[in-house]
Amino acid sequence: MARQYTRRVLLELAATVPAAAGGVAAASPPGADRRSVDADEAYLEREVRNYAKTREAPAEQARDPDFMRRWQNRSRANGADYAERVAEEPGWRSHANLGATWSEQCTGDPGLYRDVDTRGFYGRVGDRRRVAFYDRQGARLSGHLWTPSEVPRPAATRAGEARGSGAAPGGLPGVVITNGSVQAPETLFWWAAQSLVAAGYVVMTYDPRGQGRSDSVTPDGGRGSNADADVFVSNQVDAVDFFRSTPEEPYAPNAEFDRGDGAPVAPHNPAADVLDRNRLGIVGHSAGAIGASIVQGLAPWPTGGDNPVDAVAAWDNLGSSEDVAARRAEQEGEDLARFLGGVPDGAVEPRVPAMGQSADYFLSPRPHARRPDPDAKSIGFGRWREAGIPAYQLVVRGGTHYEWSRTPTFPATSWEFGNALADHYTVAWFDRWLKDADEPGYRDATDRLLADDAWGDHLSFHYRSKRAFPGRNGRTYDCEDIRDGCDAGSSPGR
Repeated sequence: MARQYTRRVLLELAATVPAAAGGVAAASPPGADRRSVDADEAYLEREVRNYAKTREAPAEQARDPDFMRRWQNRSRANGADYAERVAEEPGWRSHANLGATWSEQCTGDPGLYRDVDTRGFYGRVGDRRRVAFYDRQGARLSGHLWTPSEVPRPAATRAGEARGSGAAPGGLPGVVITNGSVQAPETLFWWAAQSLVAAGYVVMTYDPRGQGRSDSVTPDGGRGSNADADVFVSNQVDAVDFFRSTPEEPYAPNAEFDRGDGAPVAPHNPAADVLDRNRLGIVGHSAGAIGASIVQGLAPWPTGGDNPVDAVAAWDNLGSSEDVAARRAEQEGEDLARFLGGVPDGAVEPRVPAMGQSADYFLSPRPHARRPDPDAKSIGFGRWREAGIPAYQLVVRGGTHYEWSRTPTFPATSWEFGNALADHYTVAWFDRWLKDADEPGYRDATDRLLADDAWGDHLSFHYRSKRAFPGRNGRTYDCEDIRDGCDAGSSPGR
């Protein structure tokens, strides 16, 4: 049974837990005792309420019999679908993956499948289709392409002109989403794919090697997921290359490694005719977020040419593994040790506009008996700002590591709270950097990124949310603590 964290329990913890290095509590004199903690009971009472938000999502799901029924029905259907794929496409080697069947928690939000479709997405807003492609070591990766049902006319015109004239490719901007490690298949992130398609993007979700329904190993036994966390970098490169492939520039590994067993392996991206391959964003969660932070800065691109990434969003969190781990609260030490054992290493070089998103709590949420370092979740953001590259950092109030992966029963705030915040700002960030002037979302992207009145209460009071980016109006918005209030931005030249 989960421990109940009351104010009294927090008082006891605060009297015994050392202050985190670099944190606000580090200013307490040596020998501070229970009486010094009692003087801050208002903080502890607020923290009890804040920590309670980690139970919102599972509580809402448990109280909703329709959700529970849809979830279990979809879980069983996914298991049956996987068994069918094993029989019809015997070349797959995904048997060792924890989330291969997409059942139980790996189902994700059941409302995002065609049979329920709570958003009214399929056939009205967009659709998805299976794709498969090989990484450079010969492991086959499973994914989905998400495209709008109708391509807006200006984008369709640009794409048609490009095909007819041999000019640079046109069409819609694209986003590739990479999930995190262990039990985190692509299904958990379909909410973002649907929202981005509704906003006018072509999107690809996929499982890196060792994850979900992708191969567990390469033909020569090379592993993936936590056993070889470098796949969260190398497979992002592979996914981007496949996503940007065209009939004129096919994706070479698909021809090199094809097993001819009926899997939906195509020579190139089947949606190439509606994608502007020169406008690309990448998103990653957890190990995928660290991978995305690394990938955006790779120069030259590992397979040749310039880095094609134009903007990045990192869900928990932006930066290297050292950045993500730095100055964290002591009670997160055990989680961090486990986490760092399954994330990629590598240098992070700020190159393109980047948004980091994080939360008050981590993998196994524990309350903050003492005030944590308010800047601990914005180390990566600081790298970008120092480099003069536009950046944004958000921290979800009462949130956990699972705000971005709609995982049934896992601790998180209400999906209408933390996940809604992530949805709003992720789309607005890409609209700011990837949209053309004749496309929906271009003109109001800055306003949506400055919607503090609407979203400010969703932001942590433990950790600072920050921004430093130029708006489309020419003003620069540099704010050290969004929840505390920001000025109107500086004019050009100031």
